[in-house]
Amino acid sequence: MNIHQYARGSHATIILVGELDLATAHSVRVVVEDCLGDGFRTVDIDLALLTFCDVSGLNAFLVASRLTTTAGGSLCLRHPSPTLTRLLDLTATGYLLYDRPLVPAPCAAVADDLAAGRPTSLAS
Repeated sequence: MNIHQYARGSHATIILVGELDLATAHSVRVVVEDCLGDGFRTVDIDLALLTFCDVSGLNAFLVASRLTTTAGGSLCLRHPSPTLTRLLDLTATGYLLYDRPLVPAPCAAVADDLAAGRPTSLAS
């Protein structure tokens, strides 16, 4: 998995690319802790390019949400796949992971921009 971080003002966006599983889940916690340590209190995790997420990934999101809330901030998952949305629904944890309306996965053009390293086309 690759992780990209972008900041705008007091807002950080973390973009996850690839598979989030037991082997990579710890990385999510580390990057969120880094954002909080740098003073960011609004953290979005963009999942448009996440191709797989198991329960280890879900746990990483829940831990990241707890850390962010404890620091007085908010964490929001953006662009989850239908499969991840179903996992959030089945576990009744979605309300913990997005405080704004859930935004579906972007169109292919936006995903292509993200893959090419052009995050400026992300809509918030």
